[in-house]
Amino acid sequence: MDWMSVIPPIVAIAVVFWKKEVILALALAVLCAETLILINTDLSGTYLAPINAIERVVGTASSPGNTRVLLFSVLVGALLAFIRDSGGVTATVNFLVGKGVAKTRKQVGGLTMFTGIAVFIESNLSVLTAGIFARGLYDRFGMSRARLAYIIDSTSAPVCILILLNGWGAFILSLLDAYELPASSASILWGSVVFNFYAIFTLLIVAYTISADKVHGPMLEEENALSHTDVTQHSEPATKARFMIAPLLVMVFSMVGFMFWTGNGTLSQGSGSKSVLYATALATALAYFLLLFHKRFTHKEAVEIGFKGMGELLPLVTIVLLSLTLGNSLKDLGTGVFVAGVVGEYLPIVFIVPMLFIAGGVMSFTTGTSWGTFAILIPIGVPLIQSLGLPPSLVIAAILGGGIFGDHCSPISDTTAVSSLAAGCDVLTHVKTQIPYALFAGVLTLIAYFIASVIMIG
Repeated sequence: MDWMSVIPPIVAIAVVFWKKEVILALALAVLCAETLILINTDLSGTYLAPINAIERVVGTASSPGNTRVLLFSVLVGALLAFIRDSGGVTATVNFLVGKGVAKTRKQVGGLTMFTGIAVFIESNLSVLTAGIFARGLYDRFGMSRARLAYIIDSTSAPVCILILLNGWGAFILSLLDAYELPASSASILWGSVVFNFYAIFTLLIVAYTISADKVHGPMLEEENALSHTDVTQHSEPATKARFMIAPLLVMVFSMVGFMFWTGNGTLSQGSGSKSVLYATALATALAYFLLLFHKRFTHKEAVEIGFKGMGELLPLVTIVLLSLTLGNSLKDLGTGVFVAGVVGEYLPIVFIVPMLFIAGGVMSFTTGTSWGTFAILIPIGVPLIQSLGLPPSLVIAAILGGGIFGDHCSPISDTTAVSSLAAGCDVLTHVKTQIPYALFAGVLTLIAYFIASVIMIG
């Protein structure tokens, strides 16, 4: 199959930029992938590709982990609707502005970034909490939702991959434990933090955009379009800040508790998909009961609001489902393994680490998954460490950073969809406005890895 395995992601990305329609692009890519799989196994049965594509969607949705992600995405719609229609968002914005915590655009950006950093337990939870919390503030200060989506997306994943007291850390440790290495897996993983240049550069760039209150490229166009559009943001009259603050606090703290619970007392061993679903369900239930207790709405009205909120997010939930489905199809097609082969066998030794970063970025971009990138590239990178004596932490950092880099640029990534969902921003607008920042950080990272390779490898 080889080079043909990259056709589905190319189709998806081409249709996205041609038709500006993500759901259609993902659906066609899944159909294309299933057709290629049939061609490789049974050429006479290629007419069954549409049926196989449907079954692939069903199989993806039936996976417990994926089902939790989908339920979490739907529940977010109800939670958002409850705290919005309750007047809690308006009340929280008024409270923060009145207390002087968020009285300037810089403070609003800093508060958003701080929230994303503080909730480092799980990337989806970090994105969700910061996005919901800051929406009203960005509307109040005339800042675009695209800027919000960028800040939360480019804060959460880099922070999670640097702190590593989460599901990512446990997953990567499990991959490293399968090999005999010159040091313990934990020490190598923690040593990778200082070499994860992409995550570090990305956080510094986010901090710059906040402290200077400046944006560039498509993001600037988005902000200018917003400032020249006389649109009055609709918001419910302010009621009680607790309608928003209480559910969000419960979601964050219960997430930590559920991580300990699902990890049998060990935070890093907890299940992120289970914990984020349980925490979101608990927060949604609390938001519902607060509305009933304070007689803000009747049971019937609250239920209608919840389902209306779920309906508003169905397009994004569909994108998440199709992204996960495409990832499964590409795994069977061998796309990731082929892209990993781009690294080649005859590279000069100082180019190996930069090329691992590039391979990770390309793989994550084309498959839409950083988890899959780690799973494929670490088994390729570790033998290079063993046979060539490469610095283990530097190699692992390049692989991890490459996975995050590709995710930040990919329109077919489920992380991109969740970030757009949390910020209330169109998926393609988020991709278009974030890519220049990600590419700039990526170029700086390549230079840094080359310099580090020259110094450390020679």
